[in-house]
Order: sequence, then C-alpha cells, then structure tokens
Amino acid sequence: MNENPTIVVDADACPVKAEIVAAAREFGVPVWMVASYDHRMEPGEGVKVVQVDRSSQSVDLYIVNHVSAGDIVVTQDFGLACMVLGKGAVVLSPRGEQYTNANIDYLMERRHESAKWRRGGGRTKGPRAMSQDDRDAFQQKMTKLLKIEQENHDV
Repeated sequence: MNENPTIVVDADACPVKAEIVAAAREFGVPVWMVASYDHRMEPGEGVKVVQVDRSSQSVDLYIVNHVSAGDIVVTQDFGLACMVLGKGAVVLSPRGEQYTNANIDYLMERRHESAKWRRGGGRTKGPRAMSQDDRDAFQQKMTKLLKIEQENHDV
C-alpha cells in the first residue's frame, strides 16, 4: 500500500458509508465519497465529497482517474473494480468481499452471462437486502485492511 492511502467510495448506492467513515477515522485515513449531483452528501472531518455529473459512467471515470496504487476502493461495480485493480488499488464490495486479480475475471464473466440472459428475456434476482451481518463483515474486512496498512507503514 502507498504511504498515505485514501478510501475512495463509489458512493451513489453505497449502503456502508457510515461504517467506512467510522473505520477511516479510527485509523486517520482520508475518505473521498464520489457521487453524482443527484445524491446529497455532506463533507465531514476526514471526508471529502466529490460530486460529478449524472451521466452513467462519470463516477467510475472520476475514480479511475484519481485512484492510486494502495488506495482502497469500495464499490459493487465489477467493471470499476477491474479498472482500479489494474492501477494497484485494493477493492472491497459493500458486503466485505475483496475483489482481486484472482476472482475478477469470474465475476465479470458472470455479469456478462446474466446481462445476456436478461437481454434474451430471462429474469435474474438482484442482490439480497443488506443485513447487519453484511455490515459487520464489511466493517471487519475494512478494519483488517487498515490494520495491515498501518503495520506495514510503521515498520
């Protein structure tokens, strides 16, 4: 990880913003919440709000263009995850799943197959509702990543 990582959040539909801010404050890590102008967000201590236009890929493009190796990106978008992995970022889903070079190809293929199925008239289920267990799993994974970064930085 880089010396000063930033947590960069695809914030339009992120259900764990409060958990991200709490973990970041504990470790003194800055957070960037990136969202379209359609979403009202307030900056806070250690939290920078970046608002971009509402076109479909504006948030993703902003994140890809501003993320650095070692930053932590929180997104549920496999395409964005794929792009920022290529830049050396660490990527977490809002449920605490870490996207890696080892699993991103499978996830992208699964997304493609589901889209193809829907275009052909098929139906697919959306994600299940976020539970407290999901929030706890995310919080644990984020805290673990930040502890590892802090230990590596202290060495």
